[in-house]
Amino acid sequence: MLPPVKPIPIKDRVSVVFVDKGQLDVLDGAFVVVDKNGVRTHIPVGGIACLMLEPGTRVSHAAVVLAARVGCLLVWIGDGGVRLYASGQPGGARADRLLYQASLALDEAARLKVVRKMYALRFKEEPPAHRSVAQLRGIEGARVRKMYELIAQKHKVDWIWRNYDYTKWESGDIPNRCLSAATACLYGIAEAAILAAGYAPAVGFIHTGKPQSFVYDIADIFKFETVVPVAFRIAATKPANPERAVRIDCRDFFRQTRILHRIIPTIEEVLAAGEIPLPAPPEESVSPAIPNKESLGDVGHRG
Repeated sequence: MLPPVKPIPIKDRVSVVFVDKGQLDVLDGAFVVVDKNGVRTHIPVGGIACLMLEPGTRVSHAAVVLAARVGCLLVWIGDGGVRLYASGQPGGARADRLLYQASLALDEAARLKVVRKMYALRFKEEPPAHRSVAQLRGIEGARVRKMYELIAQKHKVDWIWRNYDYTKWESGDIPNRCLSAATACLYGIAEAAILAAGYAPAVGFIHTGKPQSFVYDIADIFKFETVVPVAFRIAATKPANPERAVRIDCRDFFRQTRILHRIIPTIEEVLAAGEIPLPAPPEESVSPAIPNKESLGDVGHRG
């Protein structure tokens, strides 16, 4: 039997590391990425909240086991992060919190209250009164399109609309490629935080019917104050490799702004708006790794 491992709290981790074109394995008890030339890149055990696995990456059974033991989320994404295909459960899900989340989503009145809270946090104002979830979703869409336009203008980026073909990644224009790469970074850490808090990524409130519906809900609260400005700032420079430039800037921005310190408390805040009491946790349950004001650990990473 493997010895027990005490995961590092999410507040003390680097947010996201991308891995591509290599074998993710375990050597001497630590993650290691071996490229086609045999060059090894070590990744600190437990020091990462999320590993984003791009096409060309192979993962050993030992690496998956180690990720589960230390609470590191593995996410399989498309080229440049344009698609999020699947994720590996890092542990921490709790039946009491899953049932609480589901009860909020299934109660129409509670769900509307949660959606209104998400709207208020995202747009910094109360949503219009007497609107259904579908109506709020429509209002949100119009405001989002306008926010894209305003941020693009600020960074002097030629912007038409949010549009891409995930089957033909290189055909997308640079602003859309930058946005897709940036949102993939945000989705990764949002999902890691949701799972660390004991909730289900699939049980959403605004978004529904997808494996990451709740991830999209939570990430959207932060998107326009975090990764969208980063994406347009990079797009304005017309880099040769926009995806890599974006994810490096996102990585640094996440660390500087300590976004992981905010996500779990925000999850709790939006769910509390539903006004359904949170059930008492089982005696053997472990509290979620809610971030505090300490600094994130400064450990090594790959771009």
